[in-house]
Amino acid sequence: MERMSRRTPQSRNQRRSAPARNPSCPCGLAETYEKCCGRFHRGQGTAPTAEALMRSRYCAFVKRDEAYLLRTWHPRTRPTRVDFDPAMRWTALEILATGEGTPFHTTGTVTFRASYTGGSLHERSRFERVDGAWVYVDGDISE
Repeated sequence: MERMSRRTPQSRNQRRSAPARNPSCPCGLAETYEKCCGRFHRGQGTAPTAEALMRSRYCAFVKRDEAYLLRTWHPRTRPTRVDFDPAMRWTALEILATGEGTPFHTTGTVTFRASYTGGSLHERSRFERVDGAWVYVDGDISE
């Protein structure tokens, strides 16, 4: 038993690798991306509220997931593609207010501030349900 616990000079210099960290989701919630917004991006269910959709869409911008953004955009306002600025680095999302947008509503609003390196975007977004799923309609950007 003592022999098993002895360290050789070589083993003393070896560092154990730290366990992989599970950082919180980019949307700001404590869950990991995989358990939070990532499941919606993979098509495992739909966001239950307008706020949850807003958070998942922010994450889609962080991850540059064009397919998810287009899939969750209202058909009447959806662009043909999403142009990502390669220099843009999103750093934080802050939900400032919500209006309706619960599982019991058909419309809702989410006012948020999305920070990026060098600035922030402040928007009041409108959401509607289409075939039971929340989709982004449009938004008003303010300074």
